[in-house]
Amino acid sequence: MLISAIVAVSENNVIGRDGHLPWHLSADLKRFKAITTGHSIILGRKNYDDIGRPLPNRTNYVLTRNASFEAPGCIVCPSLENALEQAEAAGETECFIIGGAAVYREAMPRVKKLYLTKVLSQVQGDVFFPEWGEGWRMVSEEVFPADEKNDFPTAFQVWERD
Repeated sequence: MLISAIVAVSENNVIGRDGHLPWHLSADLKRFKAITTGHSIILGRKNYDDIGRPLPNRTNYVLTRNASFEAPGCIVCPSLENALEQAEAAGETECFIIGGAAVYREAMPRVKKLYLTKVLSQVQGDVFFPEWGEGWRMVSEEVFPADEKNDFPTAFQVWERD
C-alpha cells in the first residue's frame, strides 16, 4: 500500500491558524476531493473536529488516544500504525495522511508520495508542516493565480521518493 500525504502549506510552512485552515482555496479543495475520493484518509482528532463530519466516499480513520471518543461514520484508531494496518487489511492501494501537524510529523518518515499545494505567500498561523526528510523529487507542478475563489496564488506539486 502506498502511503501518501496531502497538504496545503504556505511559503513560511503554515498549515493552520486557530484550529482552521488560514485561507480559502476552492481549487485546492476540489483537488483534495478528486485525489482522495475512493481511498482511505487518516486524520487526527483535532482535524476531524474542525471538519466536523466524515468526508464522503472515503474511509475515514481518526486517530486519538481517547478510547471513548466516537466519530460516527469513521473508524477510530489508537495509533497511526493501527490505522495503516486496518487500511491495508481492507485492501487499500493508496492511503492519505491529511493532518494535522502531529499526524504529519509521525507519518512523514513513511510517506512516499506528497501532494503539495504550495500557497505562494507568507501567511500568519500557529500550526506548521514538519520537515519532510531526505530524497524527495518533484514530479509535477502547475501554478495558478489568485482569483475570486482562491485567496492566494498556488502551485499544485507532486513529490515522490524511493
